[in-house]
Amino acid sequence: MQVQKSKIMFILFKKELSSFLSSLIGYITIIVFLLINGIFLWIVNTDFNIFNFGLANLDGLFIIAPWVFLFLIPAITMKMFAEEKRNGTLELLLTKPLSNISIISAKFLAGVTLVIFAVLPTLIYIISVYELGMPKGNLDIGAITGSYIGLFLLGSVFVAIGLFCSSVTDNQIVAFVLAIFICALLYIGFDLLYSLSLFGSADLTIKSLGINHHYSSISRGVVDTRDLIYYLSAITLFLLLTKISLESRKWKK
Repeated sequence: MQVQKSKIMFILFKKELSSFLSSLIGYITIIVFLLINGIFLWIVNTDFNIFNFGLANLDGLFIIAPWVFLFLIPAITMKMFAEEKRNGTLELLLTKPLSNISIISAKFLAGVTLVIFAVLPTLIYIISVYELGMPKGNLDIGAITGSYIGLFLLGSVFVAIGLFCSSVTDNQIVAFVLAIFICALLYIGFDLLYSLSLFGSADLTIKSLGINHHYSSISRGVVDTRDLIYYLSAITLFLLLTKISLESRKWKK
């Protein structure tokens, strides 16, 4: 029975992933992510431009990428449950021999996989900066590795948030806007509160509730267990909220 459930869950995962990759949405997401980052890193004359930065590193990528994810990931996740609700196929899906958390996990893993597909091509930037370094190969690999881990975890949190927002409405636009709002609130909202210095000795605690605090910490190349616990807790929280949202449909009936 467990093998059968795992097989159905994998089929659902493939269905979700193929629905992105068989349409323009998945490819547009990946292309837009690479295009925006590429323009700021290599073309536009800003502080993020690698040639203007003066150092052989990819700090600009890891500053820009979360902001791009802030809009692209909600665009990926907005239809995951909202479309199922609108088309009336969610009830059919919920009758499958799968628990709600298995269905949610399959959709979550599909979203995370698409995020990985978008990030993987940026590895060519490491090669480029490696070649441009003086001396050649003068790179802080530890910091870059930590930054990629942080970016992956940040993207995973955004996917979990997007899933939750898609589960509370059958309108994809509402799900999209709500996901952007919650992602932005968690990413920079607590930093803004911290900057106001309203809570005295609790200011640092307030700041530590935000994603950016932990993202910046990992980006320094030090993977602290506290940061990992924070990310895993945030992902678990929003997946559980998604589960509650789906189960609330039964209560209403």
